Amino acid sequence: MTVTQAVCLVGGRGTRLGALTELTPKPMLAVGGRPFLDYIVHEARRFGLTRLLFLTGYRSDAIEARYAGKRFGQLEVEVVVEPSPAGTAGALLGAADKLDESFFLMNGDSFFDFNWLSLAPALQRHGWKMHAALASGIDGSRYGRVDLQDGLIRGFRPEGPAGEPINAGIYLVRKSVLADIKASPCSLEREIMPGLAQRGELLGTATRGSFIDIGIPADFERAQTLLPSYMKRPAAFLDRDGVLNRDDGYVHRPEQIVWVPGAIEAVRWLNDHGYYVFVVTNQGGVAHGYYTEDHVHALHFWMQQQLQTHGAHIDAFEHSPFHPNGVVEAYARESELRKPQAGMLHKLQREWSVELEGSFMIGDRDSDVAAAQAGGVPGHLFAAGNLLESIKTIVAG
Repeated sequence: MTVTQAVCLVGGRGTRLGALTELTPKPMLAVGGRPFLDYIVHEARRFGLTRLLFLTGYRSDAIEARYAGKRFGQLEVEVVVEPSPAGTAGALLGAADKLDESFFLMNGDSFFDFNWLSLAPALQRHGWKMHAALASGIDGSRYGRVDLQDGLIRGFRPEGPAGEPINAGIYLVRKSVLADIKASPCSLEREIMPGLAQRGELLGTATRGSFIDIGIPADFERAQTLLPSYMKRPAAFLDRDGVLNRDDGYVHRPEQIVWVPGAIEAVRWLNDHGYYVFVVTNQGGVAHGYYTEDHVHALHFWMQQQLQTHGAHIDAFEHSPFHPNGVVEAYARESELRKPQAGMLHKLQREWSVELEGSFMIGDRDSDVAAAQAGGVPGHLFAAGNLLESIKTIVAG
């Protein structure tokens, strides 16, 4: 079982921000020169999700105009407007027919820099309805604290020691929780989650990561520099065949994939250590007519699903379907996207906030190393062995 949908609650007005939200809904306020919701879109996209649902109310026209029906990479966005304020739980109930059996849920006014997919392996367990991400090491009396015992949230306190985690506002949710919502308006945090905690149906995972809530003026100002800085991170550019999976020649179907030892663990390790993880792969088989680009996209979607079951993800896949000796006219040419050219790396660097310092590439051919050098990052050859151990050596190096 995998998750492909994210749901974002953006119905509130944000009265604590005063005049700022008189004409603009709080999640659409500019942070670092772009609407705050752009950062939510960025996160949902990079975790490999394909659907993002905004549940909105106050001044929804601005949200609809920017996002409704739009596609960001593989991510399609839909906006649902509640007819009257329904609260965080009521908004879910009103959108019941749009919800998958399992989905990620987040507040539209906070950001927590952690690996969403680290919550996903819990899908193999039974007996829970929500799995909450908790932020550790957050100071300040503003935040309530969570009583976490052996992976279960047992209760909530309005305040407590700074060493206790806080609710970061990101959850993995099973649709079955809707049965607990008896009326609307209804608050998820105040009326539903305490009952789940009492019945042992509320999981929690505490982790450290940068957290910001734009709900008050001081933190809104702080977010102006902090959020853009969160986006800029080093990247691991990985060749596919021969690095992530065994190179058996023109691999293009799931049943052909044999993962390299340590490959899935390596991707998860890079995710958890703050790297963007990109696949950059020559797929000249398209030009030769052995398979199509649709096969490439389908295989990458399957790989993403396989990784998700281990709490891992690829931030973006790039492939070059070109080859100068190809037989399919549209692809039978040289291209800057084909390694040893650096077109795929440059494209990713333009589209993502890549910090070149600390970035690297791993491939199994000299053309990969040449592409890395042309793309301004160190290149490393991987011949055999355990990919995770190789990456740890590179990072430590």
